[in-house]
Amino acid sequence: METTRHFTATTYVVHDGATALHEHDRLGIRIPPGGHVERDELPHEAAKREVREETGLDPSLVDDSPDVTGPQGRSLPRPRHVMLYDINVHDDGAVGHQHVDLLYYARVDSREIDPADDELGPDAWDWYTPADLRAADLDADTVELGLDAIEVVERAIEDGDPRGVDGQ
Repeated sequence: METTRHFTATTYVVHDGATALHEHDRLGIRIPPGGHVERDELPHEAAKREVREETGLDPSLVDDSPDVTGPQGRSLPRPRHVMLYDINVHDDGAVGHQHVDLLYYARVDSREIDPADDELGPDAWDWYTPADLRAADLDADTVELGLDAIEVVERAIEDGDPRGVDGQ
């Protein structure tokens, strides 16, 4: 059986020591904003677009990796993690569909969620501090990544590192 793979981009957004999560209707779990990378879209552009569509917030991606330049290329904001998720698993264990998820961290300047009309309303979202993440009944990876996102974004803000927050 052939496995179909799609690239997705997910962004843990952080404001004032907390990250925003919503309940995914189909999956029944709480997750950050994200979705498929569209044709002719770069992954970091998809990450930012999904945040804007789903929350109405304007994210600044945090990327603390060094830039590499070349005569024919440039560095793009790097995902903090790349995850592989099995989306469609058949009874025999064969995987029919997977998401290659490029996971980013970003800061936002507000907690005022105002999504696009066809997205979940603001009441679907909750902001989680580190204590909230540890106490909540969330998937372990969501807790771990949420805690890391808060730490990385807060450190970039405190350090005032111009590489820490993208200008794109």
